[in-house]
Amino acid sequence: SSRSSKTFKPKKNIPEGSHQYELLKHAEATLGSGNLRQAVMLPEGEDLNEWIAVNKDFAKIFLSMNFLMGVAVLVKQITCKETSVDFFNQINIYEYHWADGTNIKKPIKCSAPKYIDYLMTWVQDQLDDETLFPSKIGVPFPKNFMSVAKTILKRLFRVYAHIYHQHFDSVMQLQEEAHLNTSFKHFIFFVQEFNLIDRRELAPLQELIEKLGSKDR
Repeated sequence: SSRSSKTFKPKKNIPEGSHQYELLKHAEATLGSGNLRQAVMLPEGEDLNEWIAVNKDFAKIFLSMNFLMGVAVLVKQITCKETSVDFFNQINIYEYHWADGTNIKKPIKCSAPKYIDYLMTWVQDQLDDETLFPSKIGVPFPKNFMSVAKTILKRLFRVYAHIYHQHFDSVMQLQEEAHLNTSFKHFIFFVQEFNLIDRRELAPLQELIEKLGSKDR
């Protein structure tokens, strides 16, 4: 089993009665409305950093990733072998290397399973870091919060791209394509609403993004 499956755990609860708690309830209510574009919009007068932090988008997306990759790999019987060094081994124009700036400072080539394992562990570490994602009332967000948030989302997008390009047939066999599409649509509406991922990074799934978006216009 991967390190990510061992280290992933729900983030501590936001204190009931706090402003963050009220924002969270608003996010849950709008998400439950079925209108994903409305669900990701910043409530009037609210702070963007706080909205991103309490919206649970990071945690929801993270949990979906673990589930979707788990079922895809199960059906495929680990088609993405550890010996395959390219993150995309069938799309020659896109290749992702891993670096976290701490344990691995120089970007390295690695297999898709290893990249995802590194990523999930790293994302969990960011979510658990109180200096980045403060849960206590009155604790300010760090100056680099938005930069970290954008990096998390950019890297999670790469997993979506991998699933769609390499494992979509497995997802369809499990009849989970609706789950995947809804999860990705929520993700992409969120990053587009606040311009959190550079358009060039979205190129591997640009056609799908346009198709999903056109259905909600």
